[in-house]
Amino acid sequence: MIKKKIYYWSPSLVNIATNKAVINSAYSINKYDQQYSARIINFFGEFSRFKPELDDKKIETIELLKLNLIRFLPKHGKISSRFSFLLIFIFSFIPLKNLIKKNQPDYLIIHLITSLPLLLLILFKFKTKFILRISGLPKMNFFRKLLWKIALQKIYKVTCPTKSTLLYLKSLNIVDEGKISVLYDPIINISEINKKKKENINIKYDYVLAVGRLTRQKNFFFLCKAIKNKLKTNEKIKLLIAGEGEDKNNINQFIKDNNLEDKIILLGHIKNIFPYFLKAKAFILTSLWEDPGFVLVEAAISRTLVLSTSAKPGPNELIKNNLNGIVYQENDYLDFKKQFDKIFSLENSNILKLNNLKSVKKFTLLNHYSQIKKIILG
Repeated sequence: MIKKKIYYWSPSLVNIATNKAVINSAYSINKYDQQYSARIINFFGEFSRFKPELDDKKIETIELLKLNLIRFLPKHGKISSRFSFLLIFIFSFIPLKNLIKKNQPDYLIIHLITSLPLLLLILFKFKTKFILRISGLPKMNFFRKLLWKIALQKIYKVTCPTKSTLLYLKSLNIVDEGKISVLYDPIINISEINKKKKENINIKYDYVLAVGRLTRQKNFFFLCKAIKNKLKTNEKIKLLIAGEGEDKNNINQFIKDNNLEDKIILLGHIKNIFPYFLKAKAFILTSLWEDPGFVLVEAAISRTLVLSTSAKPGPNELIKNNLNGIVYQENDYLDFKKQFDKIFSLENSNILKLNNLKSVKKFTLLNHYSQIKKIILG
């Protein structure tokens, strides 16, 4: 039987949650459907770093340039990363067009650097059905809005990770509402997570945990400033931050300036975060925006108490105060300090954890595949 082909386009400079979503999405299709073959375009080596996982899940990649250029491209900083994205756009324009023309995949699902395939869709005629996967709340400048308005006339489907993003996209009036659907990310792979939970970490003290790239979006400066006095007056608790990013040096300097070396610990990139979730007194999310916020789902599946910002769209939609977590008003120091104290005094924390666990079932691999089958594949 000749299988129908699904390609994923998602070039990225650093390891982000979208990489995991793409891999798990392709895996869910290959796992649950014998009629389709899902493969990932590896343009400049961005998915080579996931080779062991791809091999384990038997996901094939398409080597577009057959060169591992990711080692040489600037990755951090707004100007440097924009320069890298421009290079990706220029050097992949013809190869991606030729690939689609030659291989004629039935579907092309585009996640990141979407402007390139959308421009190709405008300029050329393909048999392939293009699917725009919104991977975060899109910021609509004039160029992007114009490009989307033209390209989305020819798009097959548009999927959004949350209901809030879907409503936002509809409000822009740039795409036929019949083409837009919510498609929850495939974050939860039960068997894989259960294996990861078995890993042991040698931490003897109590701590609260934050996870994410050390960038402005994650708002870790706010967290460090808001929690500074709480940590100094509580000898038993520490803050662990897992992640790498361009703000690392500045956060380190703040820690040194305030003599918090023993209280705020930067773990760097942690390959397996689940053992840290399991031992944490709480997981704290301070992001300015998330859509939906993979770490929120991972904390829930670990039955870790969540203290989250009220930021939109993801946190605001996923975490409800005193129902499945604790919520503080975004960037409000006083409210954060008030809600932070509840971590250690809540009598119904187990109920909140259980409610949160129930709320994230929609993020399983099987549910993701079922949605794809209904929305996209028919």
